[in-house]
Amino acid sequence: MSLRSDLDIIQNWVNPNSQVLDLGCGQGDLLSFLKEQKQCKTYGLEINEDSIVSCVEKGINVIEHDLNDGLQHFNDASVDTVIMTQALQAVNRPDALLEDMLRVGKEAIITFPNFGYWRTRWFLLRKGRMPMSKTLPYNWYDTPNIHMCTFHDFEKLCREKGLTILERTVVDNDHQESLAIRLWPNLLGEIAIYRVTR
Repeated sequence: MSLRSDLDIIQNWVNPNSQVLDLGCGQGDLLSFLKEQKQCKTYGLEINEDSIVSCVEKGINVIEHDLNDGLQHFNDASVDTVIMTQALQAVNRPDALLEDMLRVGKEAIITFPNFGYWRTRWFLLRKGRMPMSKTLPYNWYDTPNIHMCTFHDFEKLCREKGLTILERTVVDNDHQESLAIRLWPNLLGEIAIYRVTR
């Protein structure tokens, strides 16, 4: 089973035989991979009914749940890793959800689009309108993204909350790294992938 390239990066950060909770797990591709290839015990939270059906068909334990309601139904330190891909910017209180993720899990893996990417800055400067791109394909009025941030913003939030960044990968829209992106991540990186803990 092959994974989308960003999910392949994430799976490398997950230990075999660990317990994993995926917030906004989509159709369960990552959880299915982790279950089959790494013998992880996996759980998913998802709000889209079609995605939930797909997860169930793959044998993934999934619960219908709105991430804005938090993770109060999960005990402290009940899983090893909590994952949230491309959803941090779409929840009402990303700071509170990040705290909850690290209450429930020993580590959290988070991905989000970088609003500081140079093409986004250039679009705003040149057109005077909220940017649209492959990574941000919505109009300002119909976007699910309500809390746009840059890598610097996220790292500042981690410092304020006393969190440790264990690993960071910055990639382009095709989930590829480059020397230029490593040198100027906040300017040239489109997507951030972070692994954090307390």
